[in-house]
Amino acid sequence: MSTTRIPKAEITGLYGALVKRFSRKLLGRVPDPLGVYWHNPAVLKATMGIGAKAAKWNACDLSLKSFAHMAVAAQIGCSWCLDFGYFQAFNEHLDLDKARDVPRWRDSVVFTPLESAVMGYAEAMTQTPPSVTDDMVAELRSQLGEAALVELTAFIALANMNARGNVALGIESEGYAASWDLKPLATPALRSRA
Repeated sequence: MSTTRIPKAEITGLYGALVKRFSRKLLGRVPDPLGVYWHNPAVLKATMGIGAKAAKWNACDLSLKSFAHMAVAAQIGCSWCLDFGYFQAFNEHLDLDKARDVPRWRDSVVFTPLESAVMGYAEAMTQTPPSVTDDMVAELRSQLGEAALVELTAFIALANMNARGNVALGIESEGYAASWDLKPLATPALRSRA
């Protein structure tokens, strides 16, 4: 049963057949977001297009971008993004112990100082209003360089767009990680906001 706020549309036509075939080959099923976004194929094509282009960016380390995306998802509360991000980390042969700990990264001992700085930056970008500081940018710029920092920033912005859209439309986890018998994701640590 769907938990989405807009019922999934029937995916039809030639483009629909291609999307479904590609999804089933890659994921074993057609994900809920495709059915929801199928109500407006132009929006779906645009978001998939930018996602495909972003996947080709290579100035910033893939694991840093993955952890940043999952930190955004944890902060916003996008269970679909967290689940899929963990599943992607598995498929991309990233460190799964680290990936599963992203929701509680501040209390975890598995992350390097750079990885922690990246997730702190992702959270600062995600807050409303954003709370990014000059010191955060200077630290990441000195460790990553300008090209990687620009890429990371754009990647975090896209993660915000996707996670916020999924939460608003009621798109929730579909159990990708569980279907591969991956260890459960850590639960976010509760902390007070100053």
